Amino acid sequence: MMVKPALHSAALLLLLLLSPGTLTADHDFAPIEVIVKSNLLSTPQLSFITSVAPRGILLGALNRLMNSNTDFKFTYREDPNYGPFLESVNGLAGSQEDHTYWEVFVQFPNNTIIATDVGIGCYIPKENEKIILNFTKWWRFSN
Repeated sequence: MMVKPALHSAALLLLLLLSPGTLTADHDFAPIEVIVKSNLLSTPQLSFITSVAPRGILLGALNRLMNSNTDFKFTYREDPNYGPFLESVNGLAGSQEDHTYWEVFVQFPNNTIIATDVGIGCYIPKENEKIILNFTKWWRFSN
């Protein structure tokens, strides 16, 4: 059977687009640091180095870190309104009952720290940023 060149080229392009790692070379990835800490527990702060693809999302960098370092694990769930929601880090999960959750901060190279205004599926880390995953408590105020 003869494959037409245009059809063959389209199939090859589709295969390349669906193959992980084909759109960027490893040397294009930027280093970032991920810091895991808790305001509630007396556990030591942990620090990990990973990398992020150009214009890649934090979720991709966290997956890259988990796949390359057995000391870092995380889970998330898909929220229908807000996308990926960080659920647990290294086995420690947030709890509605205890009012606990993982908050995400960014420390820029100039040492300014801000809370992200988007989740792990939307935040785009930049080179040399520190991503701080902090286990903390949310407070319910009564009227």
